[in-house]
Amino acid sequence: MSDPQIMHTAGERMASRFDDWRLFEGVRTRRIIAFLIDYAMVILLILIAVPLIFVLGFATFGAAWLLYLMLSPLVALTYVGWTIGGPSQATIGMRLTGVRLERYDGRKIDFLTAVVHAVLFWASAAIFLPLLLAPLVLEHKRTLHDLALGTVVVRSGR
Repeated sequence: MSDPQIMHTAGERMASRFDDWRLFEGVRTRRIIAFLIDYAMVILLILIAVPLIFVLGFATFGAAWLLYLMLSPLVALTYVGWTIGGPSQATIGMRLTGVRLERYDGRKIDFLTAVVHAVLFWASAAIFLPLLLAPLVLEHKRTLHDLALGTVVVRSGR
């Protein structure tokens, strides 16, 4: 069991860490650019997977061709899960733009949390695109799916 006093102190340290405005300087713009880079990366990975699945389809008497039905989400979710759920806590686009995803409680982002973060992003965009404008008014420039998962995007190395 963990001591509530220790947990409270750790929470205060994390909260005070996010009080530094420099962590959020330019995050919205960097996040948009990172998304575009990552979108291109996913398209590239799909283009690599298409001929591989085609050849694999002959070896499996056509069964592998069923992967085409779910190829895009499968590639995108795997990409997000491995990159954000990895040691850098950022996709390739996020690394290039100098941002990373962090949890408010200080724990590392795992594969499942990264995948759920992506799914909630797509769901909010599909249901009502203006929901993605939340960072214009929310503290720490967070999106609604950041709020739901207790995450925040910050500048790397600050």
